[in-house]
Amino acid sequence: MERLDGGAPVPPRYRGAIVALGNFDGFHLGHQAVVGRAVARARAEGRPALVGTFDPHPQRYFRPDSPWFRLTTMDQRQRLLAEAGVDAMLVFPFNAELAALSARQFGARLVDLVGAGGVVTGNDFTFGKGREGDVAMLAALGAALGFSAETVDPVQLDGETVSSSRIRAHLREGRPAEAARLLTRPFTIEGVVQHGDQVGRTLGYPTANLSLANYLRPAYGIYAVRGRLPDGRVLGGVASLGIRPTFEPPVELLEPHFFDFEGDLYGQAIEVQLIDYLRPETKFDSLDALTAQIAADAAKARAILG
Repeated sequence: MERLDGGAPVPPRYRGAIVALGNFDGFHLGHQAVVGRAVARARAEGRPALVGTFDPHPQRYFRPDSPWFRLTTMDQRQRLLAEAGVDAMLVFPFNAELAALSARQFGARLVDLVGAGGVVTGNDFTFGKGREGDVAMLAALGAALGFSAETVDPVQLDGETVSSSRIRAHLREGRPAEAARLLTRPFTIEGVVQHGDQVGRTLGYPTANLSLANYLRPAYGIYAVRGRLPDGRVLGGVASLGIRPTFEPPVELLEPHFFDFEGDLYGQAIEVQLIDYLRPETKFDSLDALTAQIAADAAKARAILG
């Protein structure tokens, strides 16, 4: 699936597309409903299906000092959208120019640069300078500019609306399984394995160290995880996520130990799925006590994953 620059005209083959608009961070059940509707309409009408999203997230643009909150990287989002049947992902660079556009000017861009034949959004979608535009204004602009506008109602699960904020709360509070129900898959951190101090190796539990980068910070602690390696293998494991309070200086890392794995992953990109939260971080008085606890954590993770 192609990734297109939302600041430039789309290739002619994508003009007339049905475009799902939104941030779609996490691509949870609610996002899937919006994108699914756009894809279904596109197929029924013989049009391309595009997803328009924003990078950076508008919140990061307006509040650059806010804590990290991303649930997916743009690469992860692109893969998820491809699996949903989308033909191309249109990434609008969220910068000063875009932030200054009025709602009408943004609507004109959908016609001039994208050639949108139709737009599908959630019913809480806002756009334009100061968030002046809502779905009613989008429909009015569409009628004036020549594209259809459709909204999709929020998805409810257990009597509550599925939202990225709910997912973030579950992860921050150590409930990865609840987050996975709303995402329809485990929360997954992807990164390149870094060289570390090899303490885990000396304790008999070598780890593949990953930076948390721009991802949301889940609750610090020990997790049962699954990892996908570059060769496609999926392995169970146990991971520390946090600052390793037993060691100085504190370093924030995700450190998965994969069961029954021998090999070198340095410099390779892997994915780590958070399956279950085992316990909070703890500072140990000795390496023997730490090793014993790691053994207990690994046994518990094996039981959960098995």
